[in-house]
Order: sequence, then structure tokens, then C-alpha cells
Amino acid sequence: MKKVIVVIICMLVSSYLFGQSKFNFLGKNKDKEEIRFRLINNLIIFPLEINGKQLSFILDTGVNKTILFSLTTSDSLGIHNVDKAVLKGLGGGSPVEALLSRNNTFRIKSLVSDNDQTLYVVLEDKFDLSSRMGVTIHGITGYNIFKDFIVKIDYRNKKLTFYNPKTYVKKRCKKCVSFPLIFHKNKPYIHAKIENLEKAGTLIDVKLLVDSGGSDALWLFENSKEEIKPPTKFFNDVLGEGLSGIIYGKRSRISRFIFGPFHIIEPTVSYLDSLSGFNTERHVGRNGSLGGNILKRFKVWIDYPNQKITLKKTGSFTTGFNYNMSGITVTYSGKILVREAENTEISIYSTGNRIETASNKLTFVTSYKYFFRPTYKINHVVKGSPADIAGLRKDDLFLAINNKDAHEYNLEDIVSLFQDRDGRRIFLKIKREGKEMRFKFRLKKEI
Repeated sequence: MKKVIVVIICMLVSSYLFGQSKFNFLGKNKDKEEIRFRLINNLIIFPLEINGKQLSFILDTGVNKTILFSLTTSDSLGIHNVDKAVLKGLGGGSPVEALLSRNNTFRIKSLVSDNDQTLYVVLEDKFDLSSRMGVTIHGITGYNIFKDFIVKIDYRNKKLTFYNPKTYVKKRCKKCVSFPLIFHKNKPYIHAKIENLEKAGTLIDVKLLVDSGGSDALWLFENSKEEIKPPTKFFNDVLGEGLSGIIYGKRSRISRFIFGPFHIIEPTVSYLDSLSGFNTERHVGRNGSLGGNILKRFKVWIDYPNQKITLKKTGSFTTGFNYNMSGITVTYSGKILVREAENTEISIYSTGNRIETASNKLTFVTSYKYFFRPTYKINHVVKGSPADIAGLRKDDLFLAINNKDAHEYNLEDIVSLFQDRDGRRIFLKIKREGKEMRFKFRLKKEI
């Protein structure tokens, strides 16, 4: 097998594209298809069938390859024409090995591709996206899906609509605004403006990757322009994790993000630490990324064939921008068997009359049932954060959160709790090296 070297930037963005495979509608006079998706941490999770196998993928405009993270899954896919590949991503770690497979078939309900789809399979899934999302994620895809359709993303109703660009008729929409997309190596970019908090009135032109696979609002590459640098008020944070390891940076806010007539006030922004391995020479002119925490505030039409994006703001447009104030990054850590009691209520009767009030009922345990429930652990603790000062550590296993068993939460609930409000008290019971321990701290608003 020959070896193919592929560089993947910002959530698996590769530097070149193989053949132009195509999707088609299955059925007569079919010109659109709708599917439901899950929105988790501002990311779109949708069903994609590969070689007859139903899988779950992240839909990412910032990606021009399809990446499968599970080798176990690939065993049952019957992947073909395999070569070796090396994938390099954001983060400070080493590249990872992968398989490059051609001649695969993708399907989304009535949308069926030619059998010429390219697929990368990661051999050792250090990225472990499923644990970080709390649900099974098999991979990530983007350009291969977007290039043949006009795609409407309805974040509020969690629905994707794929339109045939040859027959699509745009409905009249007074509040819709269209912008040109600039493509570089099959990745979409837009021009926008930002205003820093410390230089009110000074607008900075920026070129941003449209990145629906990024959960933050904005990423900016420090010093990609002289004016692009963190303000005085920021804190160091974990921005995410790529194929090559943890991505560090500075988290702050800007005064405004301006996109045509849309002015978004004080969004959070992440400045990548030393560009976290970002290769500026390969991306001349790019200043950052526009992510899901801004995109989800709109109804979005992405039109690759005609190179434009159309936005219509929704009711969530003015919602504030929250962030993790605990300093803890949490991941799913498998399942445990939990015993849960099954209760029975018996009413007490008075002479000749049945008493229906709650005070005249007895509840007692009649049996137990056993269920598999999720567990969660700490993947990273930011130095100097409230959790760090309290003494929490990486790999601490959650037993209870605010006096509620940890397995009664899903991962989204925990993330939401840590973004709740400044000063909120957090009580944690954890297990560390076989010992149960208790900690408490308050969420702290840094920006």
C-alpha cells in the first residue's frame, strides 16, 4: 500500500480533494429531502448511511473529507481500495495513522451518491469524539454532502432540507440576507467585521472560515492581522481537542461581530494559543472561524453550487453568549449497572369509606430493577480555575452533582450547569483511586 500524507486543519480540514463524486435523488420528480438532526453543543449530528451501514456523523462546513473514527465500525462497512494515510490536526500532539478508502457509497434517505466517495478511517481513535459528545459519533463530513445541494439548516426545529439546485425556486423572504462565499480548497469563507472592546468604533475586516463543526462563536488567529490580539481581560482555557491533541488558547469577548446588517453584541471569542499548530502559510488571508454558537441564531441556507450563504435571524439572535465557568472539561466514561427501587403505593381505608388523600397512602419497595446508566469523568482541569483551586483533578469520576446522582444527568445537562451563572455553587462527589471525596466551588465569570 502506498502512503498518502494529508494535513487536516481545524477539525479535520484537509488540503486537497480527490474525485468529484455526486449525489442524486432517488425517485421520479424528487427535488428535495428532509431529515431530522440532533443539536449537541452547537454541533449538527445527522444519520449518514455508508455502504449500507447506518451511522451518525457531524455535518461540518469546514471539512472537505469524510472521516470515520471507529475502526471496529469500518470492519462491517466493507471499505475498498485502501491506502495508508497520516492525518495531522490542531493540537500539539503527533499525527495519527489512518486508512484511505475509495469507491464507497453514501446515502441520506432518498439521496444516494455514486460509488466514488472517499473515506478516511482513523486506526486509533485518540480523538474519542463520542465520549466528548456523550452520544455515539462515528465520524465527520462536509464538502462531500454540501457540494451537490442547496442545504437549509433549521437549528430551531432541528431539521435539514436538501434541495436540488437545478429545480430550486427561492421563496420570497424580506428578512433574508445573502452573502457570497469565497472558496479555497473546497472550504467556504466569508468577509465580516469585528470591533474590539478596547477600541470602540474601530472596525477590523476579517476573513473567516464558515465552520458549522466548531461549537464556539468565533475563533480568531492572534496576529494574523496586527489589530487582532486579545484584550486585557481574558483567561486561558481549553478551546477543544483535535486529532493531534488539546487545543489551548485565550477566551475573551469582542464588542461586536458585524455581518452585513447583522450586529451581534459581545460574543465570546477564542484566540488560539500560538495558533495551536495552525499553519499560517497554507491559509494566507484567513483570520479565524465563524462557529455554531453564532450560526445557530439564524435559519441558514448554504448554497455551494451558487457560492452563497443566506441568513434569516431567529428568536435566539439576541440570546447571551455563555461559557464554561468551572474550568472542568467533562467526558462520557462508559456505563455502570445501577439498582433502582420499584415502589408500590397502597391506600388505607377507613370504615366503609376509601380515603384518597396522600396522607392515607403507604409507599414501600416491592422489588428492584437494574439498569445501565452513564458515567462521567474529568478530562481536563484548567489551571487556576475554580475547579482547580478546589482540588479537582483529571480522571476524577463523578458520583453526584449538586446532591443528584451523576447518572441522572446527560452530558448536555452538565455542560449547561457549568455555564449557568456567576457565583452559582457547585457540589461534587467524586471517586478518585477508589476513594469517595467531596468538593465545592463557585462558578466564576472571568469575562
